[in-house]
Amino acid sequence: MDIRLFGNHKRSTMSATTLLTEFVLAAAENGGQGIPPSAGAALAVGLAALGAGIAERGIGAAAVGATAEDDDMFGRGLILTVIPETLVILALVTIFLV
Repeated sequence: MDIRLFGNHKRSTMSATTLLTEFVLAAAENGGQGIPPSAGAALAVGLAALGAGIAERGIGAAAVGATAEDDDMFGRGLILTVIPETLVILALVTIFLV
């Protein structure tokens, strides 16, 4: 496993999923419970925010284009842009439930 971070620093060439899978399997073999609940909640919020950002990229571009052609489309574009953010808000509820 090559470890190099930005320039002279080190980073892992393993994917995040592989690293997470190995962590869970190692913890399970050693009698552990796997991922702690707070780490799972943080992972859920982070992935929800990443997904919302990716969704907003396309929706935002389309909303700006529609608004440029017709000013009446601003309200619809704004609502459609905000919808993915509700996923992050729901993921934040996970933190309070854990």
